[in-house]
Amino acid sequence: MNYDDLTTLGIAFGLGLLVGMQREKTNNHMAGVRTFTLISILGVMAGFLTRAYDNPFILPVLGLAITAMLLMANVIKYKKFEEADVGQTTEVAALLMFAIGAYLVLGSQLIGVLVGASMAILLYLKEHLHNFIDKLKSKDLSAIMTLTGISLVILPILPDEAYGPFKVLNPRNIWLMITLIVGISVFGYFIYKFVGKKVGIISNGILGGLISSTATTISYARKTTGAASISKLAAFVITIASTVSFFRVLFEVGVIIPNQLAIIAMPIGALILIMILTCVVLFYFINKDLSKSEEMPEPENPAQFKSALIFGLLYGIILLAVAFSKEKFGNNALYIVSIISGLTDVDAITLSLSQLIKEGNLKATFGWKLILLAGLSNMLFKGVMAMVLGAKALAKWIIISFGVIITAGLLIMWLWPESWHF
Repeated sequence: MNYDDLTTLGIAFGLGLLVGMQREKTNNHMAGVRTFTLISILGVMAGFLTRAYDNPFILPVLGLAITAMLLMANVIKYKKFEEADVGQTTEVAALLMFAIGAYLVLGSQLIGVLVGASMAILLYLKEHLHNFIDKLKSKDLSAIMTLTGISLVILPILPDEAYGPFKVLNPRNIWLMITLIVGISVFGYFIYKFVGKKVGIISNGILGGLISSTATTISYARKTTGAASISKLAAFVITIASTVSFFRVLFEVGVIIPNQLAIIAMPIGALILIMILTCVVLFYFINKDLSKSEEMPEPENPAQFKSALIFGLLYGIILLAVAFSKEKFGNNALYIVSIISGLTDVDAITLSLSQLIKEGNLKATFGWKLILLAGLSNMLFKGVMAMVLGAKALAKWIIISFGVIITAGLLIMWLWPESWHF
């Protein structure tokens, strides 16, 4: 007895039950749990017959027969009910269930299970998806379309080959970094859309760090000019956003060089721990003011095509600057490159250095110091902006919190033993 075939039948039976239960729960009159289970098993049997008799016509004939039955059922329903709901979701799901059953036999079982489970989840989330789509604005659709164009249209057609001086400009690699950063920002942006504007101040900082810690710093600094009393709260949100930006740095490193993450994560993680403790202290000082509801500023579209191009250009320039400095002036010159690059965009320098580590042109034990220095440089830049744009009370709290963090970061760079890593 072929137990693999029994396993295939069991998988088809389970997927048919899963999808059928969802359809029956919606009071669908076309097909329910029994019909979908039978269709799934019929697909498996069609695959068995095709395999056993080596006949390519069995599968399409049975598929056409199911299609004809579904059409006839719709005709009957249309004549029987005055306001018949003649849709296509159940019909397409039934045909897909038949195809999945056949593919479990003739193709990959893993793909069949993933498609079947995904279909069940998609059908279940119908109302949630409709509600979400109803809330979308034109700029939200623009973000989705831009990310789709960047990742699925442009990225696959770019050449995967190094060009230019020092052979560090790889168009596909550069665009992949753009896709990664835009994807992170869009993810944070749509979390904002889900949770709404009114969220806790901790959530404000976390979402701000996911979308843009710099934009969050500017927004909250400006809010203090008309209400100096919220300066401590603004400093707290700005510090949380900066903390999350370092989590972003670790995530980016993990995506590019997962095999080196153990070396880089421990010193940067130590600084993140200090930042979290700083946030806890700030939270203690503002605890009495938490009854005030703060509204998170409406973020801009994080997937603007112009911004993506600017990031790609900046990333390419930093790649060249790092390669040039390393070859002409040695590793020490990279400290200057990290400081200058970090002032404008910590993501670009992080990804550039990670790429050099991946290619073996930079040691991870030295690269983490440059990445950390770029992050501290970016914090200094945001701190100065907060002090310039915000109230004097905000400046005081920013000097304290950012001063502690930047000092701790520099000490970690100076004193951290190379042997300390996971």
